[in-house]
Amino acid sequence: MAALTRLGALSLRLNQRLLQPSVVRSAGISTSKKNKDTVTVTDVITDHGKTKTESSEAATKNWVSWGFDRFSQVEDNSTMHMTFFVAITLCIVTTGFIWSYLPDFRMRDWAQREAFLELRRREALGLPAIDPDLVPLDKIELPEDEELGSREIII
Repeated sequence: MAALTRLGALSLRLNQRLLQPSVVRSAGISTSKKNKDTVTVTDVITDHGKTKTESSEAATKNWVSWGFDRFSQVEDNSTMHMTFFVAITLCIVTTGFIWSYLPDFRMRDWAQREAFLELRRREALGLPAIDPDLVPLDKIELPEDEELGSREIII
């Protein structure tokens, strides 16, 4: 993983040209003297738009239901927010939290736990950590030199 990170950083350093624009655009700005030759509007603009009641009526008129309540916009939005809160927070997050702290029911960590227990037992008895005579020598069958032939043996 560290090698991938180093490789990515190196490729970014080598390819800085790709990240910079190849053409620099410039735009000329023309200015005029600061005199009263330009026209400005000094009148106050009054708002002749819709009133709040007209805009709220338009909003309820064009309201699209979430599918929880077709007649009340407030009830529909409240139910939608509560449903998604329960679905996301309580179901997904809580289920993931509980699942991550479940005991090892598939016994995936059994071998490691058993090895630690065996090491503790052997240390308490004063035995070496690994027994050199774990498999008795009379039960090991090695091939003869003729069977091996010219094969290389790597130990």
